[in-house]
Amino acid sequence: MNKRSVLTVEEVKRKLERFCVYQDRCHKEVEEKLKSFHLIPEARALILLHLLEHNFLNEERFSKSFARGKFRIKNWGKVRITRELKYRDISDYNIKHALLEIDEGDYLSTLNTLAEKKYNTIQETNLFKKRKKVFDYLNYRGYEISLINEVLNEIMN
Repeated sequence: MNKRSVLTVEEVKRKLERFCVYQDRCHKEVEEKLKSFHLIPEARALILLHLLEHNFLNEERFSKSFARGKFRIKNWGKVRITRELKYRDISDYNIKHALLEIDEGDYLSTLNTLAEKKYNTIQETNLFKKRKKVFDYLNYRGYEISLINEVLNEIMN
């Protein structure tokens, strides 16, 4: 017989503190984790309040580090970062401030580099199909359509 261990509010609080310290978390992630402990709503609210008051949970900090990380590590564009943050129920205010963390020069440079690399690796001889493949790749990565078209026009001329 598998007996489930019952945790006190203090134990759950400590577990969630460690969960938040390990890496910045959004409210949605923490609430899902909290639900897994099967606590009464009052206890969940108490723990969330504790995490907010002691700065374990900070939506603005989360959104900024998320935007920086996804851009630097995964080379995501602002459209994709915005979509992912909205999926995590981050406010428009925090999304706007998070996107300011991305340097415009680095952003355009990364877009150019990605476009050139992809363009040079595609074997397609039909230029329209080749352009479409590069466009789709950059669009999936979350770059703005107008910027993609500008970069493709530069590369193909």
